[in-house]
Amino acid sequence: MKDVGVTLPIKEKFVLPDGMIYLDGNSLGPLPKGVHDRLSAMVTDEWGQNLIKGWNVDDWMGQPMRVGNMVARLIGAPDGSVTMGDTLSIKVYQALSAAVQMRPDRRVILSDSGNFPSDLYMAEGLIAQLDRDYELRIVAPEEVAGAMTDDVAVAMITQVDYRTGRMHGMAAITAAAHEAGAVMLWDLAHSAGAVPVDLIACACEFAVGCTYKYLNGGPGAPAFIYARSDIVDDIRPALSGWLGHDAPFAFETSYRPARDIERMRVGTPPVLQMTALEAALEVWDGVDMQHLRARSIALCELFIAEVEARCPALTLHSPRDATMRGSQVSFAFEHGYAAMQALIARDVIGDFRAPNVMRFGFTPLYIDESDVRQAVDVLADVLDNRLWDDPAYQRAGRVT
Repeated sequence: MKDVGVTLPIKEKFVLPDGMIYLDGNSLGPLPKGVHDRLSAMVTDEWGQNLIKGWNVDDWMGQPMRVGNMVARLIGAPDGSVTMGDTLSIKVYQALSAAVQMRPDRRVILSDSGNFPSDLYMAEGLIAQLDRDYELRIVAPEEVAGAMTDDVAVAMITQVDYRTGRMHGMAAITAAAHEAGAVMLWDLAHSAGAVPVDLIACACEFAVGCTYKYLNGGPGAPAFIYARSDIVDDIRPALSGWLGHDAPFAFETSYRPARDIERMRVGTPPVLQMTALEAALEVWDGVDMQHLRARSIALCELFIAEVEARCPALTLHSPRDATMRGSQVSFAFEHGYAAMQALIARDVIGDFRAPNVMRFGFTPLYIDESDVRQAVDVLADVLDNRLWDDPAYQRAGRVT
């Protein structure tokens, strides 16, 4: 029998409030227990005692690459191909701007209607700045492969749709992009730590992603960027920050990019946030991604079956085929926002996306079958007794 590493779930490694069923790790992962002590030690011993010496003594400057290698192992990338820092939107901009430069005679950036809006906004902003008649062409998710025409410079696709959980086949889409002569950029925000990813086999040029969802890095945790090793030396960074310089402490007046993925660094790394992420990533030691994926599918299938049997007012909004779905399940409901607030009030935590989508994330690191069944018990109670029909649950907060 194949060794599947640690036995899941590993709830004991997370801070999970008593009685709470947390089905929102696809939006913000819970706190791994080792993070508090590691951050405390960093603040007290490193920042507190070493002060500026920490850049060398505690190797703060090496964190973006050290942590990047930890992420690389979870997305099928080689050591030295991933670096950390900034936000996902900034990393999208960096990768996209580098990608369009690789196809200077083409003017189309291809994406799909399931992409996260921020990615599309960054593309719009880049197009406006370039002012060279670029087009952002948005097609339906199922039309992406067929839309790889010879005018496409770069295909910018999020592997797992944030609303529905629909999952693109990375290998097939990348092959279609390359056959058309386009550059491939993947956003792995809802993939890293949720589904097996193999960037080496995929052979895409770029990938980006955040670390506060399934990787549990905490709110505002830094994003990552990957570039295929054979193209790195030809990348001309649009954001030519000093820590992407080949010799930042030479303080040269002109930019000279670093000779590896570090050229995609921009400014000073967020040491506190990266320290939290580095500690959080330790929970992945011994976790087999194929085993985690199998557990995720089983949990999602159980949830779908239970909801459809007991909550007929909800309509499945995710692909029914588990192989086409990431590690989340979405249901549509006319009163979805209020129903989700009623659930949250009863410590079953999911979230909502306009106009009517209730999202539930399934993370086998800390969710099991008992959690699924208990969550559906509460959901059925909310719907059967119209508990959502309470004015307190109708008022939308700033974050929905």
